[in-house]
Amino acid sequence: MDEHAPQSDEQIAGRIQKGEKEQFGVLMERYDKKLSRYGRRFLWDKDSIEDIVQDVFISTFKNINNFDTSLKFSSWIYRIAHNAFVNGLKKQQKNSLPNFDFDVFVSHVAYEDPAVEEREYEEMQKLIAGGLDQLKPKYKEAIILHYLEDFSYKEISDILQIPTGTVGVRVKRGREALKKVYEKMNIQTHHD
Repeated sequence: MDEHAPQSDEQIAGRIQKGEKEQFGVLMERYDKKLSRYGRRFLWDKDSIEDIVQDVFISTFKNINNFDTSLKFSSWIYRIAHNAFVNGLKKQQKNSLPNFDFDVFVSHVAYEDPAVEEREYEEMQKLIAGGLDQLKPKYKEAIILHYLEDFSYKEISDILQIPTGTVGVRVKRGREALKKVYEKMNIQTHHD
């Protein structure tokens, strides 16, 4: 094997399992921003998100020997993160709008005035977050994982520990429910 070729997450996890603990830093670099972004789907307190991401890394490191390197590492760490963020959300006793990555939903329009652009972005952020917040949690998490985190149904099945068929049903029902929410808000949706 070429020493300089990038290694898969699974290969790195295998090296850690064999005692190369310093390799965990590579996985942390690969997943730090991804897990933080995922955390914003649940919480919007940056400090809480950072704390939970660190807890996820600690838990992942402590349990790395339980990871089956024939499976996808991303599904495994996201399952750990999902559980941690859901627990964090339960602890948070206030209703708040999570910060979503709305670039997925809006095309980029150049504005002459940056303040106008920021205001438009914030309005879109509140609109989408408001719609997602009205979904049942089981549909919300399926929509977030599939459309915002770009996971396949199989990967979502692994993360949420539910059958793949159930994932498909939740994504479909979540999409339908979101469409109804936006119709009530008199917002045009452009999918299907």
